[in-house]
Amino acid sequence: MKLLRSLYDWVLHWAESPYGPIALFVLAFAESSFFPIPPDALLIALVLGSKSKAFKFAGITTVGSVLGALLGYAIGYFVWWNNPGEFSSIANFFFANIPGFTEKLFGQVKILYDDWNFWIIFTAGFTPIPYKVFTITGGAFNINLFLFITASVISRAARFFLVAWLIWKFGEQIKGFIDKYFNWLAILFTVLLIGGFVVIKYLF
Repeated sequence: MKLLRSLYDWVLHWAESPYGPIALFVLAFAESSFFPIPPDALLIALVLGSKSKAFKFAGITTVGSVLGALLGYAIGYFVWWNNPGEFSSIANFFFANIPGFTEKLFGQVKILYDDWNFWIIFTAGFTPIPYKVFTITGGAFNINLFLFITASVISRAARFFLVAWLIWKFGEQIKGFIDKYFNWLAILFTVLLIGGFVVIKYLF
């Protein structure tokens, strides 16, 4: 926990730097494949510092995150297996060192991909579920790349532009609300959205 807190503080310090937008892009890129801290905190801090650039920052975050997702997909596709069913040293390194990335979760995500396809990628991209687990697993099991990119763009843009819009619209007063409740609201929104499509599917 101390390490994660130190990483979190290190991420936020870039908001006071002229390199903040570059750091935001790099953070969003890295978080989609291996880094444990999501880019939302730095995005919020940068938007608070310059509301006129709110949607530019959201765009930077989205592009960085989707490109990072492609790196995660490439890791899964090219270097995850030694032989079919045999994890490589890279895979074992991730299981041992990336918080929340376990062999059990990896297997569970494969089942989710089989059942939900687009929607599980969307859910992982929009909610606080560790996105990197899904990007790497997508490559490891050769998920349709066009579907993967489409779901990633939509979900990541929806998340980051929503955060930027809330800060742009309401400013500092909503920052605490986002910090406390955004993840729960994101999960609720996704459940309702997917639930609606499931209902439509079975009724019509």
